[in-house]
Amino acid sequence: MSGRFSVTYLVRSDAAGIEARARGIAVEQSVEMPVEAIDDAAVLSDIVGVVEAIEPAGEGVFAVRIGLALDTVGTDAGQLTNMLFGNTSLQDDVVLHDVDLPPLFGGPSKGLAALRSRLGVTGRAFTGSALKPQGLPLERLALLAERFALGGLDFIKDDHGLADQHYSRAAKRIPAVAEAVARAIRVTGHPTRYIPSLSGDLDAMRAQLLLARDCGLDCAMLAPMIAGFSTLQTLAGEFPDFVLFAHPALGGAARISPDLLIGKLFPAFGAGGAIFPNYGGRFGYSTDTCHRLAENARAADSLPVPAGGMTLARTTEILDFYGPDTMLLIGGNLLMARERITEEAAQFAQAVADHPYGQRG
Repeated sequence: MSGRFSVTYLVRSDAAGIEARARGIAVEQSVEMPVEAIDDAAVLSDIVGVVEAIEPAGEGVFAVRIGLALDTVGTDAGQLTNMLFGNTSLQDDVVLHDVDLPPLFGGPSKGLAALRSRLGVTGRAFTGSALKPQGLPLERLALLAERFALGGLDFIKDDHGLADQHYSRAAKRIPAVAEAVARAIRVTGHPTRYIPSLSGDLDAMRAQLLLARDCGLDCAMLAPMIAGFSTLQTLAGEFPDFVLFAHPALGGAARISPDLLIGKLFPAFGAGGAIFPNYGGRFGYSTDTCHRLAENARAADSLPVPAGGMTLARTTEILDFYGPDTMLLIGGNLLMARERITEEAAQFAQAVADHPYGQRG
């Protein structure tokens, strides 16, 4: 596949040195060797990265746009990430800021319209909560899920820390929680979705998805920065009936703009839902970052899921900010209700339904 795609980096430099620094990044992210040592004309013309633009982006920072060869990527999400930021991520003066994604990665197989159809939700935001804390006996975890579902929430997800620990074996947890949610559905009539957390290597995650499917589930979650982009891409391709939610764990360990990493790359590799830290919570994302991230996710037909320190008192504010094509994921604040958790979940669901966005359609 011939041609190039553009990648933008934010680079700390003085004006005198930025052109040389930009050329260095172009070489590092393409052939990573002295260009003078290359004697193949096709490599020089088609493979070596080219500097397309350099623009000021604040005091001591420049936006550098590099054109990289499509031929160096193939069709693998991991290799794309390698070409975007593999070696340069080791140089602390550079942030991977944006990319015009090549048309090789089709995004989630099931997008926003499919989620709305499955749950019968129109014109309002989705609601969700998380099963915490890890370490609970399986019976209590399942009961917690049932009580959330009785409150009418749309989604109930595993805490991302739930893996395959002795107190939370996936082979037992997934069926137990799925059945607990199914019991609640028989009472409420609302098709609440349980989102089990996948863990382990590719084979283990594949087996967990097969089990989830056998339990009647059609959603799951993994952390792409831990599992690997190629794993996300592979599972999204093998299980097109599932909506895969991407958890941002380890997403802060790399100098990649969150609105690109979580809002654009995760969905491009197959995530139908992108979970991210909301502004004003305990993780410090700005409103501008959250807005761009949510817009990027929606543009890729992926559901933005603000989370992290969310509270019921902020429901109206958050819906005003994000609009209806969003899932509000409130975990710890709902869990504070203890014995009243079903009532609190119902109040949360009602607050989302009563918001002005909830009157659309």
